Amino acid sequence: MQLVVARIGRAHGIKGEVTVEVRTDEPEQRLAPGAVLTTDPASTGPLTIETGRVHSGRLLLRFEGVRDRTAAEALRNTLLIADVDPEELPEEEDEYYDHQLMDLDVVTKDGEEVGRITEISHLPSQDLFIVERPDGSEVMIPFVESIVTEIDLEEQRAVIDPPPGLIDDRAEIASSRDDDGEGDDGDAGDDGEAGDQGEAGDADGDRP
Repeated sequence: MQLVVARIGRAHGIKGEVTVEVRTDEPEQRLAPGAVLTTDPASTGPLTIETGRVHSGRLLLRFEGVRDRTAAEALRNTLLIADVDPEELPEEEDEYYDHQLMDLDVVTKDGEEVGRITEISHLPSQDLFIVERPDGSEVMIPFVESIVTEIDLEEQRAVIDPPPGLIDDRAEIASSRDDDGEGDDGDAGDDGEAGDQGEAGDADGDRP
């Protein structure tokens, strides 16, 4: 299985280094010197990592054969892709690769169907499940322990305990409008987002 593990950013300095947007929780394994990565676009690669270092909180990589700023800048926005055994699991017990979480059914702890995970969004503060509802709308579920209470890969489901307004805000708004006598049922407002609510089982940033 091929998974996106990083995106190349701007050139750094004049000796061929580039900044990297890391998309894996295991950069020390996926982006180590000697790693050979395929690319998107394919014509840019494959690329072999020669050196890596952290500078001002950002990972800098240099690839074999890339020796100056011009060559490094030509790699900008290239996706780095690693070959991963589909049976491989993250090292930490409560971590998951994106491909393990995709298409899981999402239900509440009371058994109410919420939808299906169609995307995992990796934000600086937390990970989000993008869940498609049965009516085709989407809702964002923060992947934090207080909300996502169980991941059951055998049953292919994620169990959530959503706070008020996270998945039912549209129904509440519609009900409020009815009470005010302002019209029929209808969609209103955006799906709510919960804030950062503590530690969680992480979604590894490796992406298919």
